[in-house]
Amino acid sequence: MSVELVPVILSGGAGTRLWPASREQHPKQLLAMLGDRTMIQQTAMRLDGLAQQLGGVSLRAPLVICNEAHRFIVAEQLRQAHIKPERIVLEPVGRNTAPAMTVAAQLSCVEGRDPLLLIMPADHVIEDEKKFHGAIAAACALAQQSFIVTFGVVPHRAETGYGYIKKARTLDTHSGAAEVASFVEKPDVATAQLYVGSGDYLWNSGMFLCRASVWLQAANMFRHDIAEACAQAIADGRADMDFFRLAHNAFEACPMDSIDYAVMEPLTRPHAGAVQAGVVPLDAGWSDVGSWDSLWEVHDKDAQGNAMRGDVRALDCRNSLMIAEHRYVAAIGLENIVVVETADAVLVAHRERAQDVKAIVAGLKKEQRTEALTHRKVYRPWGAYEGIDLGNRFQVKRITVNPGASLSLQMHHHRAEHWIVVHGTARVTRGDEEFFLTENQSTYIPLGVVHRLANPGTIPLEIIEVQSGAYLGEDDIVRFQDNYGRRSVDGA
Repeated sequence: MSVELVPVILSGGAGTRLWPASREQHPKQLLAMLGDRTMIQQTAMRLDGLAQQLGGVSLRAPLVICNEAHRFIVAEQLRQAHIKPERIVLEPVGRNTAPAMTVAAQLSCVEGRDPLLLIMPADHVIEDEKKFHGAIAAACALAQQSFIVTFGVVPHRAETGYGYIKKARTLDTHSGAAEVASFVEKPDVATAQLYVGSGDYLWNSGMFLCRASVWLQAANMFRHDIAEACAQAIADGRADMDFFRLAHNAFEACPMDSIDYAVMEPLTRPHAGAVQAGVVPLDAGWSDVGSWDSLWEVHDKDAQGNAMRGDVRALDCRNSLMIAEHRYVAAIGLENIVVVETADAVLVAHRERAQDVKAIVAGLKKEQRTEALTHRKVYRPWGAYEGIDLGNRFQVKRITVNPGASLSLQMHHHRAEHWIVVHGTARVTRGDEEFFLTENQSTYIPLGVVHRLANPGTIPLEIIEVQSGAYLGEDDIVRFQDNYGRRSVDGA
């Protein structure tokens, strides 16, 4: 039987340390943090050319695991990148990486298949793809010998923000593959310097490769509760259009744990069993872009060490990160400072305190502020809407509908709407009527009237929507028909 390799892209993270660019409902893996492609697009496209490096191993389409709230934008971004995944699996709640990998293994071990699984978080940066492909090929050879292989990044500084892997016996002198002696928690500066100086330690990248059956053997050995809950979530799950939904109650009952804590660390203990932990060194310009400081590290910089994106003017600034998404940003005399401007929030922080952004997000959540969850621009399967103004009993939005797409057939109990077309052509359903509107034409949707907005054209439709009423929340929708299988609480 030929050996198959299934890339598994994990896209369930929230990326709170990159707020305000990253929000819970639109996290960093769905953003273009470096270049024109989003991080999940870059992760999937990183597989281009890998098949030629694998020898007798055949490369299959990727399996993607994401939060169900991100399903449509994940699917659309992959489509834009010309990536057709084998399946997109939807998690109803986040349960960390060990359940996600277990689900991938259980879904892959069907009809006699037992592929190799390449576990890749969707929010990493790898600059040298050729070296990455070489490391994957080396890991494939090791994984066929019942190893669960992790990729250990060759450290180039004494980093305290990463966990470390201590190497044991060398298994392959060409690739540097070795047995894992132990996994080490994030060290202090002095300990990190000792680790790097010894040459025996690698950064823990959070990427793994193994046979699906080998992972399931280890998961059942060390975390049978996770394996059992995941199996139940699949058994009670269902196909939904191009997605597979894990059953909510069963997956919610699954314990939260990471791959490292659940399986990899127990594998390094004596008498762990037949499954072993291995590591392949990776020296390919890797970063997990876990904070604004780490983004500065991998970003292109000017002669003064400044990393800038957007409409930014820097005067006498050094070693700073400055990002402008909507406005002109002027900075004077900054050193080692992070400035991030978005439509509804601005972050200013010292680079050494960049990790503390998560405390700001925690405060926003405690105060139930929307800035922790969403941007002013919210993406939907049919396009997007952006809040322009909000006041007492009124709200103004800019709505963009993709060519050939339509909103659900719906009505509202508490608001009426005015629509003005500013670009493209709209097909409007209003009660028993159906008619077309073109640029500079408008219509009124009274409260309680069933309606639908569609774009029959080949260019994006843009309208300005003015809502008025006693309650303007997104949950005031009664949906009668929808092309995307959504419930009323999913929003427009």
